[in-house]
Amino acid sequence: MAFVDEVQIYAQSGKGGDGVIRWLRTKETARGGPSGGDGGKGGDIVLVGVRDIAALSRYRFEKKFHAEDGGAGKNELKQGKAGEDMLLPVPVGTIARFVQTGEEHEITTEGERITLFRGGKGGLGNARFRSSTKQNPFERTLGKEGKGGDIHVTLKLIADAGFVGLPNAGKSSLLNALTRAKAKVGDYPFTTLGPNLGDFYGHILADIPGLIEGASAGRGLGTKFLKHVERTGILLHLVSADQDDPLATYREVRKELDAFGHGLGEKNEIIVLSKIDLISPEMCETKKNLLARETGREVLSVSIEDPESIKSLADRLIKILPKAH
Repeated sequence: MAFVDEVQIYAQSGKGGDGVIRWLRTKETARGGPSGGDGGKGGDIVLVGVRDIAALSRYRFEKKFHAEDGGAGKNELKQGKAGEDMLLPVPVGTIARFVQTGEEHEITTEGERITLFRGGKGGLGNARFRSSTKQNPFERTLGKEGKGGDIHVTLKLIADAGFVGLPNAGKSSLLNALTRAKAKVGDYPFTTLGPNLGDFYGHILADIPGLIEGASAGRGLGTKFLKHVERTGILLHLVSADQDDPLATYREVRKELDAFGHGLGEKNEIIVLSKIDLISPEMCETKKNLLARETGREVLSVSIEDPESIKSLADRLIKILPKAH
């Protein structure tokens, strides 16, 4: 299924149920006092935060949502049934913007609920209009209409750490090794067409699709996924060890992050030299030293073929991540 991180939908809350005119009937009289009940409240439109970055896929084809209307009032002062709320699951990190007004709401935690449109109030039954001067009122009110509008929904992932790097840097494979995320991997560019998430001892790791030169201007997967790096606590910048010039490779991605702006250039970053099984130990040390010297960053190394290197990287991440924010 294609990764969806931006959609526009129309949503409307339910109409309130109408109040009714009813009479209390007894054995002695054909019509007693007024007993018409109030209408039920219409259902609300509610966003609900979920830990599923694919949740917006539902809205690719289903574009209109309507909460249930409230039920009409009943006899014997009984209120009509309240309409069911329409719950719209969205991934944590979703921003919902009212197209007509520009007002925005953001879901930041799992289970969080934000009511976008409240249902209409139910109308009043004739029992509400009884008074000392009006014993048998023939009055009632109709339920209020629900509210609605167009909603632009955008996902910006919230993760403790985000993997960045050129295509084929080994990001998906490393995410799988650290978190068992089962991200798709392959020996060709842009295997990852949408961000993948994994749970690493309670921390969320995100594999951001590979960047290329010109990504900040929209080339390749471009700004579509650069925006997801904005709200990661720390960047794990993967550089494949089989690159002839790892420093140039590193700088190519850094150029795109800096050009995109939005604070990406100031984020805490650790370089991870990946796929070190493809080079000799001596060459690995040479490349690590080069990257550390020229960038001033901490440089780690890993190979998914070497469990010891994965454990070493995992141990370091456990110490770093609580301080990432």
